[in-house]
Amino acid sequence: MIKIEEIKKLIPHRYPFLLVDRILELEEKRILTLKNVTVNEEFFNGHFPGNPIMPGVLQVEAMAQAGCLMVMKSNLANPGEDLMVFTGINKAKFRKSVVPGDQLKMEVNLANQRRNFINMVGNATVDGKVVCELEASAAIVPKDQS
Repeated sequence: MIKIEEIKKLIPHRYPFLLVDRILELEEKRILTLKNVTVNEEFFNGHFPGNPIMPGVLQVEAMAQAGCLMVMKSNLANPGEDLMVFTGINKAKFRKSVVPGDQLKMEVNLANQRRNFINMVGNATVDGKVVCELEASAAIVPKDQS
């Protein structure tokens, strides 16, 4: 298990945009991460008052961050020199609302890599039920060229 301080060494995201709290499992081409969804999240102030729902785009971003963590921990990129940036999102589907109190578990698998281009597939679950799934692509770029 990898906790938040190690995560912050691997990716540049910070509050309020750091959307991974913990790495639960890590393999060379697979990662399982956790996001504790709390009512104190900034986005709940406007999405939606009286009926708070985590925006789907932030679920997608959380899975992208999980994928980035997998790449950085697998030594496919260097956290001190490289950034991983989205180049595409395909087949994103949202199955169920994510609300305060939920634990969002995100599993991301590396589908393939060609030089600095990555394809990954992911799904997010709450209580074992899929709430979001996607295919995504990203590029590893030098920090000074982003």
